[in-house]
Amino acid sequence: MKNRNVFFWSIVVALGGFLFGFDTAVISGAEKAIQQLWGLSLLEHGFTIAVALIGTVFGAMFGGIPSDKLGRRQTLIWIAVFYLVSALGAAFTSNWYAFMAFRFLGGLGVGASSVTAPVYISEVAPAANRGRMVGMFQFNVVFGILIAYLSNYLLVNLGDNAWRWMLGVQAAPALAFFLLLFKVPESPRWLLSQGRVEEGRDVLRRIDPTTADQDVTTILTSNANDKADGGGESLLAGSYRKPMMLAVLFAVFNQVSGINAIIYFAPRIFEMTGLGKDSALLSSAGVGLVNLIFTMLGVNIIDKFGRRKLMLVGSFGLIATLGLVARAFYLKEFGEFGGMLVPVLLFVYIGFFAFSQGAVIWVFISEIFPNAVRAKGQALGSSTHWVMAAIITFTFPYFAEKLGGGNTFAFFGAMMVLQLLFVWRIMPETKGTSLEQLEKTLVIH
Repeated sequence: MKNRNVFFWSIVVALGGFLFGFDTAVISGAEKAIQQLWGLSLLEHGFTIAVALIGTVFGAMFGGIPSDKLGRRQTLIWIAVFYLVSALGAAFTSNWYAFMAFRFLGGLGVGASSVTAPVYISEVAPAANRGRMVGMFQFNVVFGILIAYLSNYLLVNLGDNAWRWMLGVQAAPALAFFLLLFKVPESPRWLLSQGRVEEGRDVLRRIDPTTADQDVTTILTSNANDKADGGGESLLAGSYRKPMMLAVLFAVFNQVSGINAIIYFAPRIFEMTGLGKDSALLSSAGVGLVNLIFTMLGVNIIDKFGRRKLMLVGSFGLIATLGLVARAFYLKEFGEFGGMLVPVLLFVYIGFFAFSQGAVIWVFISEIFPNAVRAKGQALGSSTHWVMAAIITFTFPYFAEKLGGGNTFAFFGAMMVLQLLFVWRIMPETKGTSLEQLEKTLVIH
């Protein structure tokens, strides 16, 4: 990366992804203690764990509004405050209702972060490095999940209040995120969209002084053309049909791959294969490590090979692994089942997913919308992703029990065949192309 400014800004903003991953996973170490402390029923316990996910859906749905009104940087500062207050509040409260409110606040931060952070990075990164820069957000999400598991493991023996330490320790990276954001400038494309031309030009000069003036002209022309065509700031304008369709389908395919069902219910799936409960530790640590390694691989080669190639390779891999898992469950009914086959296949599955969908989703959705509606478009893709995540997560145990493992994984495999057709026939390549040039090809003028 030639420009140290852009690299530093992207690293700082990608910290929002680390907190996203940490906040999502940290509750796994605290949930049993919380249930015992407040004597929660099964329904109350389930809602207490799910309340952050509910906050995430709302944060994703409405995260584009402050991003457009206040600016990308100011919204990220508020997200950092949400993370900080959520961590400290959940750790210190003695009231169940207050605990849920603080966890909901953290969920809002997660959802809004999945909208604003990729948008900001895509708007400051040069086209040649944009995939890797935005991909750092997803890498940090996975890294945050892994660190949350490790942190829980290290703090578990601190006594009755260990769960408070597990949740409260997130305040340290949240505070660092908050303070570092004051060293990050506002997005130049947002500044130009607000008529703050000289401020936008100054930021573009810090990115690349040789092209700053030309970039200002290109961006202002693009914004003017967009308004002249009747698009403006309404995402529902007919000219945005194609990027809207691409974002929604990409987000839906991300979840009907079964990824969240497999990550959240890996121990249950392994038990369905006949393995003992001791495989649960292996599964959570192994899944986290494989996810991290292959996300890193995907992020490092996304700008060289392109988004479509990663998705094509990943789609074939997901179809093959899901098909073999389904076959293993079908054979189990006839007593021909290899105990370690399914865990090995699921690790391979995680690798293919992290390398393709995991590395590409936030990059691709942040690229395909015009400047005027990029935050709203990212909110559409992100909220679709989180709503589908909730649906798949909540329905998986029911369908796995009623339909059996074979039919359930066959369904996920069939969805990945449809994803392959989507990538092959519809998905455009976006690597190495400026955001304004992409607008010309994706928006109906």
